[in-house]
Amino acid sequence: MKFRVDFSTATPIAVLIISLIFSILVPSIAFAGDEEQGKAIAFDRKKGNCLACHAIEGGSLPGNIGPPLENMKNRYPDKAKLRDQIFDATKRNPNSIMPPFGKHEILTKDELDKVVEFIYTL
Repeated sequence: MKFRVDFSTATPIAVLIISLIFSILVPSIAFAGDEEQGKAIAFDRKKGNCLACHAIEGGSLPGNIGPPLENMKNRYPDKAKLRDQIFDATKRNPNSIMPPFGKHEILTKDELDKVVEFIYTL
């Protein structure tokens, strides 16, 4: 199905509303800047804190409890499975010590999506 939207006469608030609706209906599309924002969240010691357990290229003082985050597209060809792992690693491995970032609302849905976009680039 093809459709065309002409934003040339739309007010800025209308464009914002349409963009928000579109992002809710089509959450798998990454927007410019999501990867960089995801990196900032992943490296934030008070938020994602991925470096506490994982070695990540470009990160400082990484931990070694979890595997290095590299070659992620080959490890997780289905990005949804990577998201599920970050959302709640205990679903796949009940003995996992990885915090369930989504299940326990450590990260918001938006933050989680941005972290997934970043991690998937590694």
